Amino acid sequence: MALHRKDFFGLRDLTADDIRYILSTAETMKYILNQKNKKVPHLQGKSVIILFYEQSARAKLSYELAAQHLSANVVDMTNSAHSMERESLQDMGQLVDQMGADFIILRHPMAGAARLLAECVEASVINAGDGYNENPGQSLLDLLTIKERKGSFEGLKVAIIGDLLHSRVAKSNIWGLTKLGAEVCVSGPPTLLLPGIEKFGVQVHYDVREAVNQADVILTTRMRMEAQDKTFLPSLDEYKRFFRIDHNLLRYAKEDAIVMHPGPIQRGIEISDGVIDSPQCIINDQIANSVAVRMAMFYILSQMGGTLA
Repeated sequence: MALHRKDFFGLRDLTADDIRYILSTAETMKYILNQKNKKVPHLQGKSVIILFYEQSARAKLSYELAAQHLSANVVDMTNSAHSMERESLQDMGQLVDQMGADFIILRHPMAGAARLLAECVEASVINAGDGYNENPGQSLLDLLTIKERKGSFEGLKVAIIGDLLHSRVAKSNIWGLTKLGAEVCVSGPPTLLLPGIEKFGVQVHYDVREAVNQADVILTTRMRMEAQDKTFLPSLDEYKRFFRIDHNLLRYAKEDAIVMHPGPIQRGIEISDGVIDSPQCIINDQIANSVAVRMAMFYILSQMGGTLA
């Protein structure tokens, strides 16, 4: 299946078939990772530049390992990015581009930063998170994990709980899940629900129990520092009282419901300790899928030319 892409920006403009193809490729990459020799030559001779203007050790490590398993040369320019903040993103991108980069992995606090960079470089740009817009890599590993556990997306009820205003992962997951046929319900403090979120094709519930009622999957967001501003949320104690995933709330979901979190998790705030340590919480499965998904993204873009929007 030819996607004809140069860049990877997000899930919003992808088709269901595009997403299924990426997940299928990631499954092949998981097979490779399960071998004694995890290195394959698909990106041999290629250069991958990691350019993170926001810190995320977990995401950066998964991209580094994915590129190395595909035999690419990896250069982490995160520290250079922070020291050159006065230089425009376009200038920084062209600097890297002129040095022969084949891929640029960009995490940036500005929404649309990956698209902006891609317009002025020949290298393939992968969006590792742009402002409050999207985080496609994390979403795809979430989707792969759900597929492994539930087999299919058709007819699944997925509840996304928490801060949907600031969560780029939640937005990417909404785009992906709805395209794949899942029923998506959202709940969270009214001040932390994205205005007009109903237009995303989701059901909005202000009572979290209604959102998780008979849910197959519960996805929680990370409470960011911005959300702790009293203009958004009076206190974290109030959030925990109404929206934390604990065993009392899980009684409303299906018995085999799974609980997921993009990490890093704040124990006792988004999810109770008891649920985190239970078999229903599959955060470790998500982490295990992170490298395979990034390998799939690299591999697909290396075969294409165009834009994965």
